[in-house]
Amino acid sequence: MFLQQEFLFTPKGTSVKSTLLAVTPVKKKRGRPPKHQVENGEPHEEDDEMEAVKKAKRAQNRFNGLSVAEVMTKTLPDVITYNLDILIIGINPGLMSAFKGHHYPNPGNHFWKCLFLSGLTDQQLNYMHDHTLPEKYSIGFTNMVERTTPGSKDLSSKEIREGGRQLLEKLQKYKPLIAAFNGKGIYEIFCKETFGVKAKNLDFGLQPYKIPETETVCYLMPSSSPRCAQFPRAQDKVHFYIKLKELRDQMKGLAPSREVLETEYSFDLQLAKEDAKRLAIKEEKMDPEYESCSGMHADTSKNLTAGPWVSSQFTMSANSLTEGCQT
Repeated sequence: MFLQQEFLFTPKGTSVKSTLLAVTPVKKKRGRPPKHQVENGEPHEEDDEMEAVKKAKRAQNRFNGLSVAEVMTKTLPDVITYNLDILIIGINPGLMSAFKGHHYPNPGNHFWKCLFLSGLTDQQLNYMHDHTLPEKYSIGFTNMVERTTPGSKDLSSKEIREGGRQLLEKLQKYKPLIAAFNGKGIYEIFCKETFGVKAKNLDFGLQPYKIPETETVCYLMPSSSPRCAQFPRAQDKVHFYIKLKELRDQMKGLAPSREVLETEYSFDLQLAKEDAKRLAIKEEKMDPEYESCSGMHADTSKNLTAGPWVSSQFTMSANSLTEGCQT
């Protein structure tokens, strides 16, 4: 505690009275100090420049010294060969994919986890194994647009349309059994450019159109990105990978056929458990708060004419899930 001596004078200044006042020191607040503001409320230019420098430095640390602009010059090669069982289609490479040179390297992406939980792979793999999938599991990877961007929103409509035409040529050349679109936004664009159909209220699962001049069928599944609002967890998406596996087995004559005329579907944890147990795959542990959301996707579907792999029809508006998944 500090003492300060203060002198008080009378109006005439003839007498002096002194007193000692106790002064409590001010404690310094912890944490990041607020930005300095000038009189008009705008941040100082020096602060803006300093923040920009810090942001650029963080980006360089993330990409081992490369700037975002330098990473964007990199491309991500396809992992593809002729007559694959499944070709996974993303919209375009993200920064991390281009930097790593592999598909779906983001640790938050649910792709590799869902691939294993569904039984499409017999062990838990990661992005470092992507080049081994064509030979071992007959699964490949490609993108609609080759250019690397921080996000799919950075693509122009012109290059997306051109990418759709290039994707069509690629599918006609390599002729996979199933073209699996990782996200509604990708298929909406492709459907309009290839089949001349403006897709509305798209259903997940097997689609009604085949790739022209091939026997390749189109399969639509939710984006594996964790930003997918309707299916935010890996548990929510496993069912669609299971149905993709069933479709593949059905088309290759490895599974018995059965008719499905009508279904009313709502995703819940119990259904995922039953599917996982039936296929003898490793099951993800239950999230304590997961069951409270189990009925959030209930929808009544229309009559179906497809096989059992479309038993999870949805009639959600495409406007609510228009994102595509970057690899």
